[in-house]
Amino acid sequence: MEPKKINVAIIGLGFGAEFIPIYQRHPHANMYAICQRNEQKLNEVGHHFGIEVRYTDYDELLKDPNVDAVHINTPIPDHAAQSIKALKAGKHVACTVPMATSVEDCRQIVELVEQTGLTYMMMETVVYAREFLFMKELYDNGELGKVQFLKASHQQDMDGWPNYWPGLPPMHYATHCVGPVLALTRAEAEYVSCFGSGTIREELHGHYNSPFAVESTHIKFKGSDLSAHVYRSLFDVARQYRESIEVYGSKKSVEWPLIEHKPLVVHTAKKPEPEIPEEVQAPDYAHLLPEPIQRFTTKGVYDTDEQTHLSFVQGAGHGGSHPHLVHEFVSALVEKRAPFPDARQSANITCVGILAHESAMEGGKLIPLPSFTLSKSSATASEVAS
Repeated sequence: MEPKKINVAIIGLGFGAEFIPIYQRHPHANMYAICQRNEQKLNEVGHHFGIEVRYTDYDELLKDPNVDAVHINTPIPDHAAQSIKALKAGKHVACTVPMATSVEDCRQIVELVEQTGLTYMMMETVVYAREFLFMKELYDNGELGKVQFLKASHQQDMDGWPNYWPGLPPMHYATHCVGPVLALTRAEAEYVSCFGSGTIREELHGHYNSPFAVESTHIKFKGSDLSAHVYRSLFDVARQYRESIEVYGSKKSVEWPLIEHKPLVVHTAKKPEPEIPEEVQAPDYAHLLPEPIQRFTTKGVYDTDEQTHLSFVQGAGHGGSHPHLVHEFVSALVEKRAPFPDARQSANITCVGILAHESAMEGGKLIPLPSFTLSKSSATASEVAS
């Protein structure tokens, strides 16, 4: 017997519109409703994709008993409040990154998920990008050997972006580099230490009382000898857009290219020195998806680049991750299992960035991750130890 299709509502139709046709073609989803405050934009998108159920008021959408799940793609400051409202209204939640902008809001989302039994998934693109999936496959197959160190970066020029972006502390939105270093081995961050470096223009300081051009964080993994280094910049640093992850193993290491669209570099131990590095193009992983949505790993949803959202263009298509994210969320609901990342994992990833900025403001102070961001077994062990 075929499972009931999940009625999905997408909230926010800038970046969010990239996901509409993926849900429309997923065999276990029904692209039921869309929500956008701007009625003209709402109707344009609704007409373009043939979606009849449309809301300009998010609270009204949450009253609709036909909505099973919401996929939130609104500005960062709205993520936590809208996720909390949806969970209280009995809806499953997929939310673009980051989960929240405060530790307390992350805590509230985790507690609501555990009280209600509903599903929450943070839709982190990098952990479903083809480059990451290639590294994960090498790790899972044992080809990396013992993993010794991980490194990741997310650098982007945010000048000219509107609203809340000017002066945003780099680590406040760090999931694109924190997510992959934790996801590769399915690790948890235990504590962080971060240093700020350089200074952004003085007129940007006042927005968040943060002066740093770059924030550089070390993450200690819980129950492991591993640590990772991640760094972020948003303003006044000359750098092409880059979301990267690099993994160093005893048998093989994989490094991200310095220039977008160049191949990965795989280093293999014990070869003659000139033969150690090899350029490798990461394969596509569309075969992991239902056939109707496989095309979306290599193509955007629109016919012309002019309509594609800027973050999708700058991020080089987010590594073909969008259909993988949709499939993971919908499959988790149909199979009644936790997605990756679930609420606690999403909180661990997000709180690394929030607490890293606090550490930078205190000169690199070690700050532990709160127990609610750890798996239940890890959290219980931490509480007993303390």
